[in-house]
Amino acid sequence: MRSKKFLKAEQSPLPWDTPGLIAGVDEAGRGPLAGPVVAAAVILDDLNPIKGLADSKKLSAIKRERLFDEIRAKALCCCIAEASVEEIDQLNILQATLLAMRRAVMGLRLKPNKVLVDGNRLPVLDVLAEAIVKGDSKVQAISAASILAKVYRDRMCHDLHQQYPLYGFDKHKGYGTEIHLQALREHGATPWHRKTFAPVAEVLK
Repeated sequence: MRSKKFLKAEQSPLPWDTPGLIAGVDEAGRGPLAGPVVAAAVILDDLNPIKGLADSKKLSAIKRERLFDEIRAKALCCCIAEASVEEIDQLNILQATLLAMRRAVMGLRLKPNKVLVDGNRLPVLDVLAEAIVKGDSKVQAISAASILAKVYRDRMCHDLHQQYPLYGFDKHKGYGTEIHLQALREHGATPWHRKTFAPVAEVLK
């Protein structure tokens, strides 16, 4: 399991069963043809509010980057986790997304009292959880999670661009744009492409 955990260094660890902690969870990367799906879980600190939290898709890249650092600095704790391309192909994208969400929650240093998940499906968890449609625009902790997942995955796509500059990952982030589809037809699939997704499967034939 691959995940990145962040805990405020200056904050004394709270007991594992601290009551009242709410974690927000969201994902990035369900739709692309390449790369892992990424999920983040965030427990915000009520005493250190963060201004400007919103659905990551509604924020500029510059603002997302700034908020990414601020969330990591001010949240009580957060965790970013992935489900790999291989897991996506093996399980399907929905189950892989739920797996990444579960990994993000399980990777939190503090155990939440309740987990709020964007969307209408819940991962298997050992704590109380609720799915909230459009939660990334309604719940600040989910907004924070959407920002962490989006920025983390976008950075990963920039790294992919360095490895595979002919595909344009830095621009389309793995989504099936015409430029991406044309690169697939001309150069074939990379190891980072999801083989079970139709445009990639067509090329592999």
